[in-house]
Amino acid sequence: MSSPVTHDELSVRTRAILGRLGVTADLDVPQAQLPIVARSPITGGNLASLTAAGVSDVDSVIADAATAFTQWSAVPAPVRGGLVRELGELLREYKDDLGALVSIEAGKIVSEGLGEVQEMIDICDFGVGLSRQLYGNTIATERVGHRMMEQWHPLGVVGVITAFNFPVAVWSWNTVLALVAGDTVIWKPSEKTPLTALGVQALFERAAEKAGVDPKVAQLVIGDRVAGEALVDDPRVALLSATGSTRMGRAVAPRVAARFGRVLLELGGNNAAIVTPSADLDLTTRGIVFSAAGTAGQRCTSLRRVIVHSSVAEELVDRVARAYESLSIGSPLDADTLVGPLIDAPAFTGFQKALDAAAADGGVVRAGGSRVDLFGEYAYYVQPTVVTMPAQTEIVRHETFAPILYVLTYETLDEAIALHNDVPQGLSSSIFTTDLREAERFLSAAGSDCGIANVNIGPSGAEIGGAFGGEKETGGGRESGSDAWKSYMRRATNTVNYSNDLPLAQGVRFT
Repeated sequence: MSSPVTHDELSVRTRAILGRLGVTADLDVPQAQLPIVARSPITGGNLASLTAAGVSDVDSVIADAATAFTQWSAVPAPVRGGLVRELGELLREYKDDLGALVSIEAGKIVSEGLGEVQEMIDICDFGVGLSRQLYGNTIATERVGHRMMEQWHPLGVVGVITAFNFPVAVWSWNTVLALVAGDTVIWKPSEKTPLTALGVQALFERAAEKAGVDPKVAQLVIGDRVAGEALVDDPRVALLSATGSTRMGRAVAPRVAARFGRVLLELGGNNAAIVTPSADLDLTTRGIVFSAAGTAGQRCTSLRRVIVHSSVAEELVDRVARAYESLSIGSPLDADTLVGPLIDAPAFTGFQKALDAAAADGGVVRAGGSRVDLFGEYAYYVQPTVVTMPAQTEIVRHETFAPILYVLTYETLDEAIALHNDVPQGLSSSIFTTDLREAERFLSAAGSDCGIANVNIGPSGAEIGGAFGGEKETGGGRESGSDAWKSYMRRATNTVNYSNDLPLAQGVRFT
């Protein structure tokens, strides 16, 4: 269990970190002004109160971003990459501070907080290289003396709405690609993690100063739903990238579509691992435990379902249950902690309701399932939980943002894949097997229907080199690596006639 920590100690440490990062915002706005309140899930206490942006504030920020775009979009892409390089260097310098702030405000354990900042550094490295690789195509044309090609141009103002569970990395995925593409960015972070956003913005503004760039190419809006809706509805925002729940995506997508804007959605996941009879159970157990219990089950890629062959089900459940008993639960700032807190009271309520629903459906708790009393009534620590289920009921098909792992059994691989795909979400997936045919079947078009499919690793955790995103109710968006940069640019097809004739396509004659 965790060593004692007081809220006053957390508050002092937080403000010291913010000072080193260069944050100058007022952190003690009077409650009468209905501020955004930053709290730490470690103790449940408040850390700061911040001014909440209103509609007029968002309007002003969008106007500044639109003006900055006219100049920034004309800067050569490799020069734009220079700004990203400066940001990456500052992130390296302040990695420990920003990582600690992630742990304090989002509840991630030390290694995960640092890992999230490392992900930001990695995407900056990727973006610097990308700035010299925004390639178009040369296309064969049927007309003599003509050349046809594609070009990619900056899109405009990009709005980025992020969730609490990755309070800084998802901003970097979007912002680095958008800046390299020549866009300007407006960020509205989760109301649950505004302090990490302030820290990142302060570092970005220092990077912009070093690079000689107008800092308004990437701005921050601290606000609630009102501020988010202002970004969603404004026609000057060319692309709205939103990370959050499926419910949020259902509200956002039609509103952006109504004004013919672009939307990039990263929504819920209900990720599963199929475990076959040939699986290496030592490796499988380790993969399951991190994917299901890591981040207290609060990743969009967290493992929520295990679909295991009946011949190895009991042994696997016993192994996972024993591993869960050894997990250290407590303050994420302690180096030996593996499971930190849920983010807040609603998350704990969701945990309890899901377990009640599973029990009503015949589920049996095989490990965990209880609240852990640490740091008082406003801190919500729970035991990672394993529940064996007789069938894939409605609660199993629902994403609960908590460390609950449902276990289902199967007899044939076809049955396993059908169970795997029979959920509304389609983000990440995995199979544990040493049979090449089973692995290839899972990766084929007839296998996993998710945007991410892994073999012999869990569904949680992704490197920045690959495009990140999913299908179905996960939203269909792609961020980070591969060719995800195309979402932040507009395509132009060009035809150049360098002949003295004017032939028409498809053999059309008009003389």
